[in-house]
Amino acid sequence: MHQYYISFISTSLLTTNIVFSQMGLTDIKPQILPLAQVTTQTASISPKAALERLFTSKEIQSEWFAPEFLAQFPIVQSRQIIDELKKKLGTYQGVQNNAQDYLVVFSQASVPTKIVLNNKVQISGLLFESPQAQFVSLEEAITKFKALPGKVSFLVQEDKTIKTALNTKTPLAVGSAFKLAVLKALKSEIASGKRTWKDIVKLQPSWKSLPSGILQTWPDGTSLTIQTLAALMISLSDNTATDILINLLGRQSIELVSPRNRPFLTTRESFTLKSSRNENFLKRYRTSNEAQRPTILKELSQKPLPDVNEFDGTNPVALDIEWFFTAEELCGLMEQVTDLPLMTINPGIANSKNWQRVAFKGGSEPGVLNMTTWLQGKDGKNYCVVATWNNSEASLEESKFIALYSGVLAKLAANK
Repeated sequence: MHQYYISFISTSLLTTNIVFSQMGLTDIKPQILPLAQVTTQTASISPKAALERLFTSKEIQSEWFAPEFLAQFPIVQSRQIIDELKKKLGTYQGVQNNAQDYLVVFSQASVPTKIVLNNKVQISGLLFESPQAQFVSLEEAITKFKALPGKVSFLVQEDKTIKTALNTKTPLAVGSAFKLAVLKALKSEIASGKRTWKDIVKLQPSWKSLPSGILQTWPDGTSLTIQTLAALMISLSDNTATDILINLLGRQSIELVSPRNRPFLTTRESFTLKSSRNENFLKRYRTSNEAQRPTILKELSQKPLPDVNEFDGTNPVALDIEWFFTAEELCGLMEQVTDLPLMTINPGIANSKNWQRVAFKGGSEPGVLNMTTWLQGKDGKNYCVVATWNNSEASLEESKFIALYSGVLAKLAANK
C-alpha cells in the first residue's frame, strides 16, 4: 500500500516557486495535501484515459474519485487545481506516457503526473509534480521576444561568445536587477580593504523602504553585518538592505559602476517619487538636470514613506524613475560578482540540478520585468542569459515571458 499526494500549484508558472513583488523576487513554496491510500488497481478504463478525462471534460465529476479520496480532498478543490493548471500553463495538449507514469502536456509546460485507480475504476491516488519548462530554441525565443509589446532585450552568452542577441546595447529599466551594481561597488570596497564582510551596521528608520524584503519590519537599531545585508539584498531582493548599503557606500561609489544612473536612486526615493502624493516633486525631478536633482532628493527625504498599498496595482507608473542597464552591462556585472557564495542562494527559475553552479538576480515592477542568470555547466562552460521587458502602456503578461526564459534555460541544459 502506498500514500499518494496531490500538489497544489500555487506558483505563477512552471517550477519557478516565485512571486513578483513591487521591486523584486521572493521565494514561495507550493502547498502539498495528503490523500488516501491506494488500493489494488483492476481498471476497465486506463489510467491515461482517466487522466485525459480530467482535462477535457466540461465538469469534473465526483464519482470519478474514490470516497476516501474525496473525504480528504473535496471535489471542489480538485476542480480548482485542474482549472489553475490549465490557466497558468497554457493550452492543454494531451497526456503522454512517461516511463511508468504520465506527462500532462500544455503549451507552456509539461506536468509529470502519477494516477492510480481502484477496483471500481475510481481515482484513489493522484500526484501532480513540479511542471517542466518546454524547450525553447534561441531562434524561437528571439522571434517570440520580438513579438512582445513594448521594448525587449535578450542576450545569451557562452563564455565570451554571444550566441544570440536582441537589443543588447539598449538601456532598459530592470527593476531590482540594479542591485548587482550595488553589490559590485561593495565588493570593490571590500577588496580594497576599506570595508569587510563582518562590519556591523545599525538599522536606521530613515533607511527603511517598502517590500520586497523583511528588514522594513525589524526594530530600529538592529545590528547587521554587511554580509547579511548583501545576502538579503540579492536572495530576497530586500529593498531596505539595499538602501542601507547605498547609504553606506555613497551614491558616487555606485555611480562609478553605473554612470548612466545619476543620481543613483535608493528604492525609498523611487517609491516616494512615484507616490501620488508627491506629483509636484516628480514633475520637478523630471524637468531638472543632473546637478539639480540631488537637492530635490534631499527635500524628498523629509517626506514620509508612502503606503505600500499605493503600489499594489498592475498599471505602470513613471517608468522613467527606474534604473537603466543594457543586457551586456548586466552580464558584465554578473560576471564580476558571481563568485560570491551569496549569489547562489536564490537560483531563480533555473533548475540547479542541471548545472554545476547558478547565480541569479531579477527585478520587476508594473511594466518592468528582468531576469539575469549566470550558469556554469557541468562541462565547465559558463553562460549568461539576460532578458528584459518594458512596457509603459500596459501591464506585462509575465507568464509568457517566464515561459520563454525558462524554456531557453531548459534547452541550454539539455544541450550539455
